[in-house]
Amino acid sequence: MNHDLLKTIIFDQHEVIRNAEIVPRNYIFEENGNYVLVGLRRAGKSTMLFKIVQELILKGIDWTQIIYINFEDERLSEFTAADFNDILSVQAELSDEKGYFFLDEIQNISGWEKFARRLGDAKERVYITGSNAKMLSGEISTTLGGRYLTQYITPYNFEEYLTALGVLHDQKALLQTKTNGKIRGCCTQYLNYGGFPESLLFKSKREYISSVYQKILLGDIITRNSIRNDYAVKILMKKIAETVCTEVSFSKLCNVLKGIGVPLSKNTIIDYVQSAENAYLLFHLQNYYARFVERESNPKYYFSDNGILNLFLNDKNTALLENIVAIALVNTYPEDVYYLKSNKTGINIDFYIPEKGIAVQAAYSIAGDARKREVENLKKLAKYSTETNRFIIVTNEEDERIMEDNIQIEVIPVYKFLLQLKNEDFCRE
Repeated sequence: MNHDLLKTIIFDQHEVIRNAEIVPRNYIFEENGNYVLVGLRRAGKSTMLFKIVQELILKGIDWTQIIYINFEDERLSEFTAADFNDILSVQAELSDEKGYFFLDEIQNISGWEKFARRLGDAKERVYITGSNAKMLSGEISTTLGGRYLTQYITPYNFEEYLTALGVLHDQKALLQTKTNGKIRGCCTQYLNYGGFPESLLFKSKREYISSVYQKILLGDIITRNSIRNDYAVKILMKKIAETVCTEVSFSKLCNVLKGIGVPLSKNTIIDYVQSAENAYLLFHLQNYYARFVERESNPKYYFSDNGILNLFLNDKNTALLENIVAIALVNTYPEDVYYLKSNKTGINIDFYIPEKGIAVQAAYSIAGDARKREVENLKKLAKYSTETNRFIIVTNEEDERIMEDNIQIEVIPVYKFLLQLKNEDFCRE
């Protein structure tokens, strides 16, 4: 690889980082750790690297020690694993001091794992980003040999979203009429357009989000997995969006697609959905009760950002509310969020966090019959589960406490719920 070209790419990136305005985010990095940053495309992984670089410069590290390579740069279109050694050579040419390596979207280069491991073995300081969950597969983890810590980067949570907009959201702001109204208005925007950081810069947010989705669909799912039937993948994602809030039966989905002229086998559908999860577009929850039986239950799928889900929906309020609650809970309690459904007891709970004993229902409104339905589901759970100690209904606007049969049920508007989740005392309230 031409060394002068590599230096030009590095110096151009330095200028970008110098001028970047960084919104504070809720991530902590060990000072002496090497990291792999993963997550949905455009979630802010590169910006997180910019922040780390800026902090190093403030600590006295010289710019010549910063080796930042973005592997989506078109000037690196012919870069291969054989060229990685040139990065080390260029670093030595630029500075006699220790280098700091920032390798952005490195999964675009086949064989990157061996280079990453070599850097780790050499005790270099390294930060890597990627938009493909295969970077976390057992094989990759074995290859990296525990030399890197993994940090999952999501689009803005609601607190970060308000911070980026410059909207106060402390306890005083929540109690003041005008600022509370501003927070509620921002929450409506957040529900509809999600938390992609760059979306805040666009008036036509839907157009921007659509362009991001197309890049994820075509680049991270179809092209990366060598899928030939791109039309089928597009239709499948639309049908998955229409199932948000409900269990997915792959057999039924197979019949639905066949009925509209998109014949796919059940196994192909499962493969395509897994590819979407690998690109961080989707995530799924399992029925907690399925842990006690031999067969797996049907999963429930959610989108990793509400803005993308909203591209598919017409009657959208209920689905968007449940999806944003799912995102917030999974990001707060990784590996410990389920749903509950039992034909035997009639229990049907949207979200259950067993280690915390928290049950959460998502309902846009509990006016009319919805109130009885949501309350009765939580009461049934209380009857059969002594481990559950907190019962919550997240709504769009309603805010109250319900006491029935010695069970307290908190009805919390979604803007409060999203902010409370970031509070360490949430599970102790």
